[in-house]
Amino acid sequence: MQTKLKMLYWKGEKFWVGKLIEHPEIMTQGETLEELEENMKDAYLLMTMDDVPENHKVKELTLNV
Repeated sequence: MQTKLKMLYWKGEKFWVGKLIEHPEIMTQGETLEELEENMKDAYLLMTMDDVPENHKVKELTLNV
C-alpha cells in the first residue's frame, strides 16, 4: 500500500528539519534533504506502528510532567 503525505521542511543551522502536515507530531531531521526524507519515512512507520506484531503487549505508564 502506498501513502502520500506532505512534508513541511526547512534548513536549520546544521540540519534539514521536517514534519508531516498530516501528522505534525511526527518530526525529524537529517544532514541532507535525502537523509531527512529517509528519516521521515522511518519516523512515520515507527509512529504509526505499522511494524508492530499482532502479539504485542500494552503497558500503562505514569509520568510526572
